[in-house]
Amino acid sequence: MSPLLQGSCFCQAVSYAVSAHPILSAYCHCTSCQRLTSCPFIHTMHFDASAFTWTHSEPHESQLDFYDNILKPYKRRYRCKTCGVGVASHNYNTNRISIWGATLNRNEDGNIVNWDIAKPTAHQFYGTRMLDVNDDLTKWEGYESNSDNLN
Repeated sequence: MSPLLQGSCFCQAVSYAVSAHPILSAYCHCTSCQRLTSCPFIHTMHFDASAFTWTHSEPHESQLDFYDNILKPYKRRYRCKTCGVGVASHNYNTNRISIWGATLNRNEDGNIVNWDIAKPTAHQFYGTRMLDVNDDLTKWEGYESNSDNLN
């Protein structure tokens, strides 16, 4: 199956492809994402691990560094050894991979390729936001449709 979404780190030493639609695509405002990325929120997309493939040169591990989340030891975050950009996370409890929207490939105009597949549907963990976001997306205390709606 051909990939629906592709992306890479800043220096392009690490790259990936995803062959399925996201199970979840949202702006995440949780404190872990804030601290791990030094940003007020991120665009995260979750996929079954079977839909995710590293596409950079093998052995893939030679370009990857990782960090096991001390608060959630079942989550491993992968980053590029060269530029340090976080590219993906593997949740071993759910066997899902998360990728971040900013790493997706862009067209010549700078727009994310296949944005209609990737675009977020909600804000999650909005109760711990660092700033208010005035858009039409639903805001959730935790995961979308699995927590209190804050709208």
